[in-house]
Amino acid sequence: MLRTLFNEGQSNVQVHGTGTVISLLADDLDVDRHQRFVVELKSGQTLLISHNIDLAPRIDELSLNDQIEFFGEYEWNEKGGVVHWTHHDPNKLHADGWLFHKNEIYQ
Repeated sequence: MLRTLFNEGQSNVQVHGTGTVISLLADDLDVDRHQRFVVELKSGQTLLISHNIDLAPRIDELSLNDQIEFFGEYEWNEKGGVVHWTHHDPNKLHADGWLFHKNEIYQ
């Protein structure tokens, strides 16, 4: 599904998947703070995960080569895409997302 979304340039689609962490990026500290990292899917596609740490716990133990499962909203970009909304929505207007890492859920 994620490969199709990328190939068709689609966005605003709720997705679920698993990937391997291949890059840990600096937190985005503008307005809402986000923990950012890149995962590679089995297909070879890469995704930026942008996890709001003002609304959900940060994954402090995240390391390269870790497996992570995600549920969030996909946004297309030329590098493979971004998954965000990996947390609960306090306004209850959006599907609650999450990250699952080492038997712990972050939402």
